[in-house]
Amino acid sequence: MSSPLPLAPEALRRDSTTKLRGYRPRLNPTLVTPAATKLAPGLENLPAPASLALPVKPEQVRITELRPLGLVEVENLAEVNNPNLKAIASQVDQAQSNLRAQISQWYPNLNLEANSLPVYNTGEQSNTVFNGVKQTQAINRWNLGAAITAQWSLINPQRVPTIAAARDQFEKAKFQYVIALRDLRLQAASSYFDLQQSDDQVRIGQESVRASLVSLRDSKARFQAGVATKLEVLEAETQLSRDQQLLTNSLAAQAIARRTLAALLDLPQNVTPTAKDPARVFGIWQPSLQESIVAAYTFREELDQALLDISIANSQANAALGAVQPFLNIFAAFSGSVFDGQDPQVLNDPAGDGTEYNTAIGLNLSWRLFDGGAAAAQSRQNKQLAQENTFRFAQRRDGIRQEVETSFYELEKNNRNIVTTSREVISARESLRLARLRFQAGVTTQREVVDNQRDLTQAEVRYSGSITDYNKRLAELRRRTGLDQVAGCTPQSLPAVKPAGASDVPVEPTPLIPACQAAAQGAV
Repeated sequence: MSSPLPLAPEALRRDSTTKLRGYRPRLNPTLVTPAATKLAPGLENLPAPASLALPVKPEQVRITELRPLGLVEVENLAEVNNPNLKAIASQVDQAQSNLRAQISQWYPNLNLEANSLPVYNTGEQSNTVFNGVKQTQAINRWNLGAAITAQWSLINPQRVPTIAAARDQFEKAKFQYVIALRDLRLQAASSYFDLQQSDDQVRIGQESVRASLVSLRDSKARFQAGVATKLEVLEAETQLSRDQQLLTNSLAAQAIARRTLAALLDLPQNVTPTAKDPARVFGIWQPSLQESIVAAYTFREELDQALLDISIANSQANAALGAVQPFLNIFAAFSGSVFDGQDPQVLNDPAGDGTEYNTAIGLNLSWRLFDGGAAAAQSRQNKQLAQENTFRFAQRRDGIRQEVETSFYELEKNNRNIVTTSREVISARESLRLARLRFQAGVTTQREVVDNQRDLTQAEVRYSGSITDYNKRLAELRRRTGLDQVAGCTPQSLPAVKPAGASDVPVEPTPLIPACQAAAQGAV
């Protein structure tokens, strides 16, 4: 059994309120929300494909279904389908099997050997006797024999530390599974928020293209009426090209975000997920920064893993020392044989048939008296590794606090950004409305409309990004602290009928021109 490392002098001078963690933590299943084992109702037709399945035809990977999913459904699919989580669960089973293999050292070994099963000897033996006469004898004999041996280690100095290390490895594997499960939930939420943002970017791009089409239509009408110049038409066309580029980039980002989420959920090859819910603020983080840090110290399994690494290194050090300590075994053996035939080489009964058996019981001792100091050096190395892991624990502790503080401050920053960008969107929207009225009244130019329209697009992009970043930081705090104290937002009351306006202008799809041809057009 490994013993705790001595505390450093500075640790003894710490405040009495500081908690010193134990050296062999164990996973408490009651504190871990288990992963889902089956798909929720409505998702039964989205099981993960077979692990070794590989599509070989284009129609097998052609998307035939766009499946709207909510955040809860995404988490359920990730927990049930994700192959990485299944692989880590398999590592837990491997560690448990290894522990069971090491525990078997407490049990005796029983061996059966049958070297003659059976054996038939044939031939002849020739020799010359003292008077010069040559004598030949035939060999013709059947032999059937077996031996059973039982051995049990009474003293094995490496047995206890080896089992202790295997048990700690098993606990470490279980902690690793919990860490992977919580990281998967965070990754699923972040991917879903990215998908929501990409959908919002597509909406913004479409609205921008519609607004640019309205501006281009108005500028062309004024140019034909002789009250505007060709420059205003060109400015409107330039802005339309910018917005079309924004829409193109947004559509590509949306497709990538959908397939990224599909890969994480391990969906069928012909299904692509879409976001069922629009992007909105998820909630408000209620614990203070100090409460979040203390909760993270209690919650994070990474610290428990570091403590298990210390215990494993100590156990391995004890096992290394056990190599130069005495091993004492008790054994019992029984062997027997049945023979029939003639064999002159057998002196007790060269010809005939019969049986023969033998029993033995006793002790055997093995003790390596000198190994050149190898065992002591290996033990010292593992003790030094345990000391290294104590420093790793301190490093991870400081890193956990930094992660929580970073997410907390980023959450506050994104909260303020939501406030400022929402005001910016309102102001830019009103500025664009006034600029259009001034343009229609002939008191301003198309440049003012284009500039205000670009400001509105950028403001809406920043507002959408602020909401996504806020939700991501909120999910990070929930993951890094283990707390779920999030006050939900009041649902917005939206009208059932979409308001009419500039959004009614259709956005016509543009053909995809080959890159070589498009580059040649831009160079002219």
